[in-house]
Amino acid sequence: MRQRKHRHKESFSLLLISNTGQNARHFHVRASFLRLLTVFVLCVCVSFGWLAYHYLASGDTAASRVNASEITRESELIDRIAEQEKQIGQLEKERDDLDRQNKELVSENKALLAAAKTTKDSGRDSGGGEPAENDPAFPSRYPYSETGEVVGKFSESYPYVSINTKEKGNVVAAGAGTVTAVGSGDNYPLIIEIEHGNGYVTRYMFPQEAEASVEVGEQVETGAALAVVGNDNIRLDYQVIRDGEPIDPLIVFEAKG
Repeated sequence: MRQRKHRHKESFSLLLISNTGQNARHFHVRASFLRLLTVFVLCVCVSFGWLAYHYLASGDTAASRVNASEITRESELIDRIAEQEKQIGQLEKERDDLDRQNKELVSENKALLAAAKTTKDSGRDSGGGEPAENDPAFPSRYPYSETGEVVGKFSESYPYVSINTKEKGNVVAAGAGTVTAVGSGDNYPLIIEIEHGNGYVTRYMFPQEAEASVEVGEQVETGAALAVVGNDNIRLDYQVIRDGEPIDPLIVFEAKG
């Protein structure tokens, strides 16, 4: 007969004794069950720890994202402030340049007026009859009946001066003479030309529509109305020609304002 091998099974006894006088209970717990229970408890603890770790890690990630977003926003604001400061600097530089150019134009205008006055004085002192400036045909009058602003200075490429009218008034003859042309040209709906008979010709050019008050062949006196300025800010390009060559009108007409 074969001998049966008996497996040795470890177990633990638990004795529960009641304090109320009831019967005591005695339990047998195998060691394998206790091991499984221990493993289960460990697994539960590990799972709880893993969940807690990931929860905390996700919280840190969200916080880092918030911080990164705030940093990005602050960086964008700083960049915008820097760009605005740069634009302000450019505008201030442009303003300074415009102020400087305005001062230069004012200085040049004063110098030209002084030169015109010197020319007039030298003509008076030269003798030999009445100075040309006192001749009614000499185109020395300002060609506008009201106050106007000279906005363009004479040069070889710009052989006239531009006057911006500020109020309603008349464009007038700078000297006595004969109207030799009333018409239009390139970029000018109206051009009036006067021959003064002393080597001088004056030309009144209107970039905007204007109505002439004179006709070809008409004799006009100094200050006679040539065209009516019906609107504000009408521009007049005024040209003086002496012996067939354009000259700076500032040295021959008496500027007003």
